[in-house]
Amino acid sequence: MAVGWAREGAVQEQIEATVKDAVELARSRLPAGDSFINCEECDSRIPDARRNAVPGVRLCIQCQSELEKQQTAISYFNRSGSKDSQLK
Repeated sequence: MAVGWAREGAVQEQIEATVKDAVELARSRLPAGDSFINCEECDSRIPDARRNAVPGVRLCIQCQSELEKQQTAISYFNRSGSKDSQLK
C-alpha cells in the first residue's frame, strides 16, 4: 500500500535500512583481539571474569560506562528516505 508519493514497499525498505544501520553501528563498537589486563584509561586491573566474558576488552567497567554515556544516542528514524527530510 503506497502512501503519498512513496512507492510500494518504501516504508519497509526504510525500516530495514534503519535496522541495518543500527546493527552496523553496534558491530563497529564490538572489541576485538586480545583483552587487556589493565584498563587503558585508568590503568586499574580488569577482572578475569570480564576479560573472559568480553573478548578484546580494553576498559574496566567504570570507564566503559563513562564511554557509553558520552556516545551519541542512535536515531531510529532513517531520514534519508523521508519526504520530510527534503522540506527541512
